[in-house]
Amino acid sequence: MHKLISSVSFLFICLISFSQPDRWQQRIKYNINVNMDVATNRFSGTEKIEYINNSPDTLNRIFFHLYWNAFQPNSSMDVRSRELGKIRISEPNPRRQSDGLDWDPRVKDRISKLSPAEIGFQKVKSITINGVAQKLKEHETILEVVLTKPILPKTKTVLDVSFEAQVPLQVRRSGRDNAEGIRYSMSQWYPKVVEYDYQGWNANPYIAREFYGVWGDFDVQITIDKNYMVAAGGDLLNANEVGYGYEAKGISVKHPTTNTLTWKWQAYNVHDFMWAADPTYKMITRTTVGGPLIRVVYKAVDSLETRWQLMADTAALAYPIMAKTFGPYPYKTYTFVQGGDGGMEYPMATLLKNASVGTAIHEWMHSWYQMMMGSNESLYPWMDEGFTDYATSRIQGTLRNRPGFWYKGAYDGYFALAKSGYEEPASTHADHYNTNYASTSAAYSKGAVFMAQLGYIVSDSVRDKILLAYYYAWRFKHPNPNDFIRIAEKQSGMELDWYKEYWIYSTKTIDYGVGDIGIVDGSTAITIKRIGKMPMPVDVLLTFKDGTQEMHNIPLDLMYGAKPAESAIPYTVHQPWRWTHPEYSFTTKRAVRDIKSIEIDPSMRLADVNRVNNKLVIPD
Repeated sequence: MHKLISSVSFLFICLISFSQPDRWQQRIKYNINVNMDVATNRFSGTEKIEYINNSPDTLNRIFFHLYWNAFQPNSSMDVRSRELGKIRISEPNPRRQSDGLDWDPRVKDRISKLSPAEIGFQKVKSITINGVAQKLKEHETILEVVLTKPILPKTKTVLDVSFEAQVPLQVRRSGRDNAEGIRYSMSQWYPKVVEYDYQGWNANPYIAREFYGVWGDFDVQITIDKNYMVAAGGDLLNANEVGYGYEAKGISVKHPTTNTLTWKWQAYNVHDFMWAADPTYKMITRTTVGGPLIRVVYKAVDSLETRWQLMADTAALAYPIMAKTFGPYPYKTYTFVQGGDGGMEYPMATLLKNASVGTAIHEWMHSWYQMMMGSNESLYPWMDEGFTDYATSRIQGTLRNRPGFWYKGAYDGYFALAKSGYEEPASTHADHYNTNYASTSAAYSKGAVFMAQLGYIVSDSVRDKILLAYYYAWRFKHPNPNDFIRIAEKQSGMELDWYKEYWIYSTKTIDYGVGDIGIVDGSTAITIKRIGKMPMPVDVLLTFKDGTQEMHNIPLDLMYGAKPAESAIPYTVHQPWRWTHPEYSFTTKRAVRDIKSIEIDPSMRLADVNRVNNKLVIPD
């Protein structure tokens, strides 16, 4: 079985390489063994890491993440959180803000108060290559390994790592004894090799934000007290030995007489591995149409059973919508695990605080925009959080058959940011925003609007083709913003680099208004004014007193194209509006006296910060 999986994995790597010759990918294989002591909340472990340098560069050093070193008083994460907590934000930010202050309410100043028994740490005791010890330099949450012998291009190196760790009291994402009483939420728990890509090493210290990892394969053995049930983002290889509901039907499981049990997990073609453990866990499963087996692992509380059942049922119903719209999920299982501090995504699994259906769908959709695409979240968080937020709203709207505009929440969040005075370009590094408020709103709200508004520019039907083309072209390849834009350009036949430059790299806003109405050569001339600094194509709907309508589309000259009609309303595409010009006039053959109203963007997809001037109703 191992040989077969390895062969398939190798073939997959080759397919990736040949399908994308201009973007090499590093490759890694972890073999991790850990022994958890539940009395001390410490564990020791070893890693045998096979690292393949597919880059054209010679590597004289290699970096590791040691995430849990952040959970110590006076760490960079601790001080950064407390400094941001001094800023008072006037705008509401329900995702992060607390008491009007800018810190993350889950973190606040909690790290500064951790005792020696409550802190987290990861200590690498040694790293050897072919038996030769390598020089180690620890930089808080980053370990620098100075190699005795460089790793040459297109070669493979095997590193043997010995480490020990203490699980921190749960503060952010990972840890022990969270608010719901889950013993262990084990994310960012092992020394993890930093991604090296076309931009070099991405050795970002762990301050607060998201992650970036090397595609690879994980074989993980976890030895823990036999009374603990383990859940993980992977496939369990010895299910019939450990039981706990994982065993095949009809199998009678006999645990060993020893006090511990070893769980053997495997996850291939992923960039991280998460697990969780608790003595009161319970599991339910659901099948999906053409998709994975869903597992839901949660703390057994009778009063909450129905909510977890409902969440599992809804996730199973959501999958066909996900697969049709965003592409199929490629792994055999997906596991929702109660733990952590809210909702946090990992390959093949997520940690959830409670049985929130919206959170569950959001976290699972991260399997597309972070776990399969694997964009650099430090540099492009909007490509993950924003696209995932967009997808979540769309899936929930479809599930509920809900009429109306599904993305109002994202647009309202963006409008508040744009008017707040705190906005920074969405291209800002995630750790270096001036406020948590600006970072969160740019990643989630402005990122979601990016995708919804793209449908306004190219049409929703073309945007949907873009979504699937992006999935098939860039899964498992770490795309950047330009990679997405090029897919959009190829599918739409338009030039769209201007959209990325304005929306992501600037804070310029959109504001259009209805201007004057006049008579030109016997036709009715209508003027539209660009008041904001960001140019866009414009849809104008004319509604007449007899109930008929006309849709007038004014393309932007930078597009070199125009979107197709999106409804049965008579549709006219006019000459492009040059972005340098603040006004534009077009004509209709209908008389002024026939017009009931003139409305810019009735679909509400244009992120116009001042909609008051978007509609003119002509009195009788």
